[in-house]
Amino acid sequence: MHSEQNEAIERLRRELQQRTRELEAVFRITRALHTQTDLEKMLMETLQTTLDVVNASAGSILLHDPERDELVFRCVIGEKANTLLGMRIPANKGIAGEVFKTGISKLSQDVQRDPTHYRELGERIGYITINMMTVPLTSIEGKPIGVIQILNKRDGEFTEQDMAVTEIMAVLAATAIENARLYEALRLAIVTKMLGDISHDIKNMLTPVMTTAETLQLMFDEFIGEVERLRSEEVQPSELWQRLDAAVEDFRSFFNEGIAMIFDGSTAIQERVREISDCVKGIISKPRFELSNLSDVATKVLQALRPVAEKQGVELRIEVEEPLPQIWVDPKRLYNAIYNLVNNAIPETPHGGSVTVRIKFIGGDAPFPDSNYMLIEVADTGRGMPQWIKERLFTDRAVSTKPGGTGLGTRIVKNVVDAHGGTISVESEEGKGTTFFIKLPVEPPGLKEQLQEETQQAAIG
Repeated sequence: MHSEQNEAIERLRRELQQRTRELEAVFRITRALHTQTDLEKMLMETLQTTLDVVNASAGSILLHDPERDELVFRCVIGEKANTLLGMRIPANKGIAGEVFKTGISKLSQDVQRDPTHYRELGERIGYITINMMTVPLTSIEGKPIGVIQILNKRDGEFTEQDMAVTEIMAVLAATAIENARLYEALRLAIVTKMLGDISHDIKNMLTPVMTTAETLQLMFDEFIGEVERLRSEEVQPSELWQRLDAAVEDFRSFFNEGIAMIFDGSTAIQERVREISDCVKGIISKPRFELSNLSDVATKVLQALRPVAEKQGVELRIEVEEPLPQIWVDPKRLYNAIYNLVNNAIPETPHGGSVTVRIKFIGGDAPFPDSNYMLIEVADTGRGMPQWIKERLFTDRAVSTKPGGTGLGTRIVKNVVDAHGGTISVESEEGKGTTFFIKLPVEPPGLKEQLQEETQQAAIG
């Protein structure tokens, strides 16, 4: 009798300890929800806390990508974390897909015997799952947004109590995701309003600059005209004219180039602000295509950024594979796309490194994107990027690793590529550099309509 009481007391003591750990875990995550806006850190802390409480060796949080209907490994803890992070699986495959679709938690004590288990993934990464808990993540509206999976309990089998803890953590993780999305929506709303104000201010500030440039151009033309008139009257000895020509030669040769630079720079600033504003709003404005030489566009980008690169000790290069035909592009927008990629690469490249723009035409009879396209590569010898940053490129979740960066640059690039009906991809290895690949079709979507519209306007005019 006495021993039975002792066993009961011991059991209650263990349960009390377990409940205490669970409450501490919930308190820890709840506090983090109110003190952190970094979703990655929040999810990692939630996942790690869950593993600690249920004594499991590995776990993952998979979020749904609705555009591709796939589950993406957003957070991973365990020996295969680096391999799994950013990997994708079909949203209807495996136990994760089953739980995501049904919204019902599942406890799998013998995963290898479960017919819905997605064995291909384990075989691909070389990891054996023994037992597993899979719990759905749902939004405030009750829509599925992903799943949380806890794998391989260290001391036996998972219990219903472990499942209950994981479900609590799943609610907290889903809350963190919703909070992050609301925070991002609010931030973008504020940024959009600020950009509208800034755009208006910049336009006002550039107006006197451009007006002054126009006035200087008129004064210069009148001055040169007057000099030529006096020369024709031969009112002075020819030697004096020679001295005058020598005195103004440098000024005359640079003036027109300088005025053009002022106009081009002012226009580029206005275009840049408008494009950033459109990007934040999610707008992709209609492109205006021109038959262009891409090497000229890339050369202008490198000329503009060379002073920046020289300060960093980074060499800018351009490599063009001839023959290079002209293709239809929006040169201003393509300039911005290449500018963004090169400008982002410079601070990521150490002193003595290089950023290279390569351009070549890929011919052939196969349809785009297999052949018959222009390939633009922007390659740097920088530090590369981790998988989680690579995974978020060209999405609304894009982030910048530069102090004060917003991640808008790569989204602007994606908008430009999309407007041309092209594709963009990236290869990167930490410590070895990054290369972006842009494929542009010879005939972009909307070109025929634009040419027809221009023909009709010309006929009317």
